[in-house]
Amino acid sequence: MLIPTDPIWIDQDDQLAELCAMWQQQAAIAVDTEFMRSETFYPIAGLLQIGDGKGCYLIDPLAIKNKEPLRRLMLDSAVTKVLHSCSEDLEVFQRWLGVVPAPLFDTQIAAAFAGLGFSLGYSSLVKNLLNTEIPKDETRSDWLQRPLSLAQLKYAALDVAHMLVVYGKLLQLLKANGRLEWVKSDCADLVANALKPEEFSDAYQKVGFAWKLRPLELSILRELCIWREREARARDIPRNRLIKEPTLWEIARKKVQDLAQLQKVPDIPSRTVKNDGETILQIVGAALNTDETTWPARLDPPLAQSEGPLMKNLKNFVREFAEQQQIPAEILIRKKDYEFIVRSGMKGGEYQLPMRLHGWRFGLIGEGLLRVAQSQVLS
Repeated sequence: MLIPTDPIWIDQDDQLAELCAMWQQQAAIAVDTEFMRSETFYPIAGLLQIGDGKGCYLIDPLAIKNKEPLRRLMLDSAVTKVLHSCSEDLEVFQRWLGVVPAPLFDTQIAAAFAGLGFSLGYSSLVKNLLNTEIPKDETRSDWLQRPLSLAQLKYAALDVAHMLVVYGKLLQLLKANGRLEWVKSDCADLVANALKPEEFSDAYQKVGFAWKLRPLELSILRELCIWREREARARDIPRNRLIKEPTLWEIARKKVQDLAQLQKVPDIPSRTVKNDGETILQIVGAALNTDETTWPARLDPPLAQSEGPLMKNLKNFVREFAEQQQIPAEILIRKKDYEFIVRSGMKGGEYQLPMRLHGWRFGLIGEGLLRVAQSQVLS
């Protein structure tokens, strides 16, 4: 097993180009990133780690100028990129390199299908499969400082040192239980979702208590949320640094139309009133003057208590199946999938499944969930 006592630091373009050409001859490489995001909307790449089974390489994003060899490597369909819990890493790659690594293999997803637990941390996974301890003490380090400390270098290298060994063991388990294709499908979905164009027009639906607002108020909230999403990205600041969702909700509910009213909205930052107050008022005013045919429909309230028995039966069905398969139920279905099924039949129509429960999940649990839902109607 590889123990990276001396990770290799890469900060020269020619070094990196040679290594990328070498890595493109491999079937798989281990990949991880370290980044900072406390003050920005987008993650700032602080370090890229690659393990190839022979060494651990720490690539300095602050020094590398020619990123094209890395882009080619990350898009090489013959090289599997092995990551753990990779959603934030994918954001780093999109921001820094402008690509999403593919094909990828997420060891956290694989661990769940291997029956090792849901949302398992990397250190726990390494401990489980290799009986090796991985330190966690540098998780919140400053990864943009230079030079990095010896502790940071060791921590970063250890993140990829064992990953290919873990990958090999997970492949064995998944081939033995026949679930490797499930993992590949879910990992491909991660890539596809990361590549989807950003859509802001539905952001208002995620605001807490948006279901309490009337259509005109929802129209205001929708436009305010679109503005917040665009501005946070344009200014590269966290959304809540600009303005918080409950504040947007209050502005929409009260249909705020002047600065005096705006200043009285709870928790609105004074800098937001000063810098963006007029813009916010213009957005509200424009929404108030729209035709009602453009207003969103009212959102569904939380499920009524009367829907509880169906929800319970659906969850029991999945739980029993998951126990039989010795995998976590959460890897098969999400809370919002249950809600989708319940709501789909509330107006007298046939029960429907969300897109996630089509594909390979349909034969496993999708058909059964529809039977459970329909039996509730007939009983």
